[in-house]
Amino acid sequence: MRQRLLDATIDCLVEFGYAGTTTTRVADRAGVTRGAQVHHFPTKTDLVTSAIRHLAAKRTEVAMAELDRLKASADPIGDALQLLWEMHQGPVFSATVELWVASRTDPELRHQMTLVEPIATGSLVEFGKALMPEHAAHPEFLHAVYTAMDVIRGILIASWATRDDAELTARWHRARGHLRILFVALMGPAGSGLSA
Repeated sequence: MRQRLLDATIDCLVEFGYAGTTTTRVADRAGVTRGAQVHHFPTKTDLVTSAIRHLAAKRTEVAMAELDRLKASADPIGDALQLLWEMHQGPVFSATVELWVASRTDPELRHQMTLVEPIATGSLVEFGKALMPEHAAHPEFLHAVYTAMDVIRGILIASWATRDDAELTARWHRARGHLRILFVALMGPAGSGLSA
């Protein structure tokens, strides 16, 4: 039942936005009673932040399943950036953006998002450390990963205005090339195991 409620919450956030996502609408979509929904998630904020936390964990599982393939890649940085891009596609990212925007004017949601966001982004950082353990302790590593996420998120949000898939793909390929250069430059000299 919890799973159905969490999945229905993400669907509602994507379809109706945060303002249109009501606990009644989520319970109806999940096929559960309002009382059952309240038993598992007493407030709307509990419901939406739990859904994001749940999906962040699923996203981490997907990334970790790709770890061996990426470690064996001829371009681990480029392939890791591509995976990061792919992990930001679809309803999880759209729902998260809905919550970021809503938290600007909703203090309770903002408080919950300050707890959830580090978990969601931290899982991606842990994946990067597992992929490149020899560089994980580098003082710029964390900043480079966050910069990559900022670039990806910015491109995706901006693309919602045009809905032009060809332009989106071209912007990502250009950004990925620049991010690869950034990682190579920050993580060390030539021959350090990172290839441009």
